[in-house]
Amino acid sequence: MVHHIAKTNSLVNTWINELRNVDIQTDRMRFRKNIERLGEVIAYEISKTLPFKTVEVNTPLGIYNGSALQSEPVIATIFRAGFPLFQGMLNYFDKADCAFVAAYRKHHNDGTFNIKQEYVTCPNLEGRTLILTDPMLATGASLIMALNELFEYGKPAALHIVVSIACTEGIDSVRQKYPEATIWAADIDEELTAKGYIVPGLGDAGDLCFGSKMQK
Repeated sequence: MVHHIAKTNSLVNTWINELRNVDIQTDRMRFRKNIERLGEVIAYEISKTLPFKTVEVNTPLGIYNGSALQSEPVIATIFRAGFPLFQGMLNYFDKADCAFVAAYRKHHNDGTFNIKQEYVTCPNLEGRTLILTDPMLATGASLIMALNELFEYGKPAALHIVVSIACTEGIDSVRQKYPEATIWAADIDEELTAKGYIVPGLGDAGDLCFGSKMQK
């Protein structure tokens, strides 16, 4: 299942406009905050799909029968661009366990690239809800590689993938490999360049969040 959040007009559309706008992107803090906001909105939407249990709450005047999550999800992200989106999710799922994947694109002179993945840390995922956050879903290669590694820590009961902007090609690739995944995309673009960049997209999310990366 794919949820296209911007398809229904809301404040999300304003934040996406600002993320894409070259005149506003220079405000690095605003760029990070808008991605964080997307994470918060999608965290709220995901919470509606999770199992809840009945709990008793002691109030000053009696007992209240309320609802609470049966278990906390595991929220994962890919270094470094994923941090603001991850933080937005963590603002709402504030008791969640966390997982981290260090991966990057290694570009070559002929315009091709391959994915380098060097570090993963993750709790036991068996029977839990896994939420993987990454701001851009382009080819899907790095995201699939991350999921392949994360699934070594157990099979989740549910898998959610959260992105700011996705490309239809990347969505198709992920769904082919992980058909059980629910994809939450703030917005979806159709075009992907030969170098794997989404068009119109927004550029390099990691550089816009944190500055130009060091070349390897």
